[in-house]
Amino acid sequence: MRKLLPPILFVMFIAAMCVICWALGMHHLIPTPYNVAGLPLLLGGLALAVNGKKVFRQHNTNIMTFGQPDVLVTDGIFQYTRNPMYLGFCIALTGVAILIGGSIIALLLTALFLWITDRWYIAFEEQMMRNTFGAEYDAYCQKVRRWL
Repeated sequence: MRKLLPPILFVMFIAAMCVICWALGMHHLIPTPYNVAGLPLLLGGLALAVNGKKVFRQHNTNIMTFGQPDVLVTDGIFQYTRNPMYLGFCIALTGVAILIGGSIIALLLTALFLWITDRWYIAFEEQMMRNTFGAEYDAYCQKVRRWL
């Protein structure tokens, strides 16, 4: 799983949603034109993820999931959520699920992505952050929630 980086998993989940929903003819809960409501979620989620990446770049810090953290970033969007990139991916996936008609399987895949992200990637990163920054990271966690 260390080779499967979050953006790649994100794209894989979009592909899985599309293939399962269209190829298998899943029942769509959200008809056209109401499914277009997913577009702002998709774009907003991607913007959130890009914003988080931009803040990392401004601090010239490691963005790789399994790399050693070298800077504790707590400003910008990181004042509101500890994981804006993962949150952005989850919001964007919700948007995709709505855009393709909101089938039950698409919504379940979104929930599965959130679960994998929370239990695998974030849990790993939080342990690395705690090992690297100790009490400073714990204080940050007390002020800022993991997701929202």
